[in-house]
Amino acid sequence: MQSFLILALATLAPLVAAQQSAYGQCGGTGYTGSTTCVSGYSCTKINEYYSQCTPGTVSTTSASSSPSNAAGCSGTLTKFKYFGVNEAGAEFGTAVPGQLGKDYTWPTTTSIDYFLGKGFNTFRVGFMMERLTPPSGGLTGAFNATYLASLKQTASYITSHGGYAVLDPHNYGRYNGAIMSSAANFGTWCKNLASQFASDSKIIFDTNNEYHDMDQQLVFDLNQACINGIRAAGAKSQLILVEGNSWTGAWTWVSSGNAASLINLKDPNNNMAYEMHQYLDSDGSGTSATCVSSTIGAERLAAATAWLKANGKKGFLGEIGGGSNDACINAVKGALCSMQQSGVWIGALWWAAGPWWADYFQSIEPPNGAAISRILPEALLPFL
Repeated sequence: MQSFLILALATLAPLVAAQQSAYGQCGGTGYTGSTTCVSGYSCTKINEYYSQCTPGTVSTTSASSSPSNAAGCSGTLTKFKYFGVNEAGAEFGTAVPGQLGKDYTWPTTTSIDYFLGKGFNTFRVGFMMERLTPPSGGLTGAFNATYLASLKQTASYITSHGGYAVLDPHNYGRYNGAIMSSAANFGTWCKNLASQFASDSKIIFDTNNEYHDMDQQLVFDLNQACINGIRAAGAKSQLILVEGNSWTGAWTWVSSGNAASLINLKDPNNNMAYEMHQYLDSDGSGTSATCVSSTIGAERLAAATAWLKANGKKGFLGEIGGGSNDACINAVKGALCSMQQSGVWIGALWWAAGPWWADYFQSIEPPNGAAISRILPEALLPFL
């Protein structure tokens, strides 16, 4: 379709050739290009930073107040409070402590600025627990000052520019090669971490990335200990995200036992959400650019959404991804539409940005990540 559109535009008068293409940018802070769109599309204000050519005739006032106009969702919608991307890199590699620039890297301020400029407001920053807390001192030992300083610098840059920084210990419920078995020690670790960020209200704490193949009671105990540790550190107002077993998959949230075993987690400050992840390929791993169908996104979230609604809980989709093709884009949009229609999902994040993704099909790292050209304008920006 894009090739046909380019060919057609080339044959039109110069004035028409200056029009923006379908889903192209047509306005926003600092924008200097054309503000008119090709036939069948209108310039829709997504936010003060970005306007986009979307199907139909839409007024900028209605578009900014209702995501249905830009995304094509139906019904009464609740916009996401938190919407953005994962910024991966500091958790890369297996070497501990590893060498910065060789084994791992940190997000760039250029990438963060790019997404803030588009209107995204949330960044999940992955890091490795063993690099922050060297195994020589154990889980309750002192932090590595250099690694901690880089984590704080990244998080502070995000929050000082108006965004939310999700601190993501990307460890799968493991530490130093083994499943974490002491909830008390993990609670101390969470308290020690939270004490470094307690004064920043725009920090969000993720207990741990994708617990898997673990005892359900242990996953509950680790999550509860971490919640208690964070609040004991004086981090009273920040959101806490708890993850489940079985890779915290939304599509298996009920069938895996997460729903039954984690429902009684308690946050004394009542500011907690259940973080789930969802990919749209056949095995839900996010390793294939082929999605099962154009409707698989909403379908895989349905049971988890029903559980959240039935129990008065809040959900947060910490990872979602798919290929840059029609089926996947429609599946992602369907998932996000269903989430905003439900009113129980407070946020969603694309997997992933980060400077070392190269040609990874889900990379949304600017300026030319593989998912930039289609996923960004067609599947994500309409939901801002």
